[in-house]
Amino acid sequence: MSAQSRNGKSPRTAVAVALSIRFLGAAGTVTGSRYLVEGPHTRLLVDCGLFQGGRELRERNWEEMPGGAETVETVVLTHAHIDHSGYLPRLAHNGWSGRVLSTAGTADLCRLLLRDSAFLQEKDADFSNRHGFSRHQPALPLYTEEDARTVLEYFTPVDFETPHVLDDDTSVCFRRAGHILGASSVELTTRGRKIIFSGDLGRFGDPVMCDPELPGETDYLVVESTYGDRLHERVDPEEVLGALVEKCVQRGGSVIIPAFAVGRAHSLLFHLSRLKASGRLTSIPVYLDSPMAIDAREIYCRHRDDHRLTPEQCEEACSVAEYVRDVEMSKRLSRDTNPKIIISASGMATGGRVLHHLKQFAPDHRNLILFAGFQSAGTRGAKMVAGARSVKIHGELVPVRAEVANLTMLSAHADADEIMRWLAAIRTPPRMTFITHGEQGASETLRARIEKELGWPCRVPVQGELVNLA
Repeated sequence: MSAQSRNGKSPRTAVAVALSIRFLGAAGTVTGSRYLVEGPHTRLLVDCGLFQGGRELRERNWEEMPGGAETVETVVLTHAHIDHSGYLPRLAHNGWSGRVLSTAGTADLCRLLLRDSAFLQEKDADFSNRHGFSRHQPALPLYTEEDARTVLEYFTPVDFETPHVLDDDTSVCFRRAGHILGASSVELTTRGRKIIFSGDLGRFGDPVMCDPELPGETDYLVVESTYGDRLHERVDPEEVLGALVEKCVQRGGSVIIPAFAVGRAHSLLFHLSRLKASGRLTSIPVYLDSPMAIDAREIYCRHRDDHRLTPEQCEEACSVAEYVRDVEMSKRLSRDTNPKIIISASGMATGGRVLHHLKQFAPDHRNLILFAGFQSAGTRGAKMVAGARSVKIHGELVPVRAEVANLTMLSAHADADEIMRWLAAIRTPPRMTFITHGEQGASETLRARIEKELGWPCRVPVQGELVNLA
């Protein structure tokens, strides 16, 4: 429902009231997405993500959010990825209780992702304490599985395309963004003015996910810029994937694919199933060593409207891999010297079982470490893609002699041209466009392009900045 249909006023002619956005994350970085929106009768967070990457970013997770953001009543989630949802259990840990609005797909995925994130927090703290390589004594988890279970009770699933009224002045509406299951752009309408938060935009023409829904008119816009300074390769991802795997296997190596358990892992399984169906890679076993990715397959099959795959394609993708649930089987895979493909989280090699596989396989030149999308600055994935000869894992330096490649064309993020295609659907320039969720160079490049090609006023906010919307 538009602002005009609700109160008879255009967003351009509504009486000005105090309204502000404070950029508490995803400013100058691609992680920690958090936006505090405040008005006379409105106070909410759009996204509540975890900072990931280098130590400086991770340490922000331990700081109290400024502006009293931890006392908001409502959090609106664009999607389930941890850099957008992963701070929620920390709120619960600090005593917060409120409501979390999201799509049904996002709510279902968060039940996996947040519990898994908490499990890893506790496991990493325990590992640090047992092996003594933490700077803190004792090392503590940012939050616990109990915190995750608590905050999951606060979720309220909301349908796409259906305005949800928060109060007499404010409503939110979720529009499909592609990217992953349940991902949305958020339209926030308050006092006759509209703010659109793009969330993470997906790809146009992706074989698995739906296209992002094009936006309508808005007063203010917050748009992501993960790939704001680059384009994805226009090549067949299956051909590249198949060629890399075959080359590795011919030299007697194994392929380790760090992949996000939600989204990327399932896209990879889809492409591998098609390669095997075409007669390629038929003798190469595939293992999905990610309990969360295994559980997510049922959610993908349940939310049919959120992706393009038929039930038959879902089944084929799910049956291409052998599923590894227990730790002992995961350890046996690491010791196995036969050629194979192991898909394991996390996608940027920041944690999870994939770290144990990297310790085992990265030192051998016959193997292939194959990333599948954006690697945030400061992560092990970014360092390895950049050519690092060694990376620190569990407190020790691990040599990287294996081949390292990155299938950027498999990214679930829109590239610069696709972002511009999405923006161009807005015919009337917003009063201001804020460019976030990107490294500084990517955000600035997108800002310059928007100003040149669309003629819109836009800016790149800095971390913690408060902007009053006149």
